Amino acid sequence: MKTISFFLLGLLCFFVTPCLYAQSEGRPNVIVIYSDDQGWTDINSFGGKDLYTPVLDSLGADGIRFTQFYAAAPVCSPSRASLLTGRYPQRAGLAGNASSHKGVDGMPSDQYTMGELFRDAGYKTAHIGKWHVGFTPETMPNGQGFDYSYGFMGGCIDNYSHFFYWDGPNRHDLWCNGKEIYEDGTYFPDLMVRETNNFIEENQNNPFFIYFAINMPHYPLQGEKKWLDYYKDKGLASPRDMYAAFVTTMDEKIGEVVRQLKDLGLYDNTIIVFQSDHGFSEEERGFGGGGSAHGLRGSKFSLFEGGTRVPAIISWPKKIEANQVRNQFAANIDWYPTLAELCNIDLPDRRLDGKSLVSIIEDAGAVTKHDVFFWRSGGTKEKPKWAVRQGDWKLLRYPTFAAKEELDEQDFFLVNLKEDLGETKNLAHQYPQRVAELSALYDEWAADVHRQ
Repeated sequence: MKTISFFLLGLLCFFVTPCLYAQSEGRPNVIVIYSDDQGWTDINSFGGKDLYTPVLDSLGADGIRFTQFYAAAPVCSPSRASLLTGRYPQRAGLAGNASSHKGVDGMPSDQYTMGELFRDAGYKTAHIGKWHVGFTPETMPNGQGFDYSYGFMGGCIDNYSHFFYWDGPNRHDLWCNGKEIYEDGTYFPDLMVRETNNFIEENQNNPFFIYFAINMPHYPLQGEKKWLDYYKDKGLASPRDMYAAFVTTMDEKIGEVVRQLKDLGLYDNTIIVFQSDHGFSEEERGFGGGGSAHGLRGSKFSLFEGGTRVPAIISWPKKIEANQVRNQFAANIDWYPTLAELCNIDLPDRRLDGKSLVSIIEDAGAVTKHDVFFWRSGGTKEKPKWAVRQGDWKLLRYPTFAAKEELDEQDFFLVNLKEDLGETKNLAHQYPQRVAELSALYDEWAADVHRQ
């Protein structure tokens, strides 16, 4: 009887094990590349014809480019919190920038991040690059679902010394798995590539998820010399030349990761998502600009289109048809449920604001998943800055970068994006009923968004 049992067990393993192995072998790897302070059209194939970005152009050609893709916030930390949780920043518990000081909490550790989603599904997980979502052990990457973490925890660093770039006192900010490390003088973009490629090689036989939070083209604008020289030879004016050099440096570094995937035979079955965290910066620390959104109004910190509309790409050669464009509205909070569906991972039993984009990825004619979308960023408790979009209509209140005389008596700015993508004319007086309707939708959302 025992001999028969072992025979049956062996027979079962013979038939079942290959099936399980094939299932494991077929699971896609995932890399989410999150650039920093990059304008909507600051890729050649998105309209930045003065930029050299062959790698990002190739990724777009290998998959889908989104023309109406948005960040849920126009500043760094809340944008990252919303990406990682699939929730509006307010529901994720981080509505403003996290502190760049060690020992200060950021996004609450009870949020269930994309790192935890993939880790609990059996993936090896890594954070490489910028974090800026919390600076305590519980809120740093290893406490938020990442098996491996390498990078800086604050808002920005000098790429050679790895010290926080502004707002002293000077403080060093380079960490590996929660421990401070020192690699003085080594170019941080090269360190990110080294760590990413090492992780890929070490886990080439396991499904892996990498959050590649690349810190470019955020200031300080420290592109490599060959690209600085390249754009000077092209006659690009400052600060566009310095910004462009950093964008192309970023493109080249992403290319080194793509090459690693191809060399290891992993590229075809790796889902690569690329997106900027929000619009380009016009801060003095970045020489006052350099980025572009080609006709869109606003930039970083603003809820006008230039602050929230971003370049976005998804590629997966094994499954997604190449060289496609999608014009539907979508947002960074949508990657969480989208990637879960593509990888056949069950979503957590908690409320998400993001919607899966799989139907849109499969069908260019599918309708947007968001009938209405909301932003709230900056201002005061009495006068919060917010925006709501429903279809082509968008209503802003107390908008950053708007002159007082442009607004109505209640500081509203109403626009129809189909007719006025540059948001040049306030229609609030002309359509008071539309203002009232959109304002009411915002009030309902504001009352609801802090519920878990």
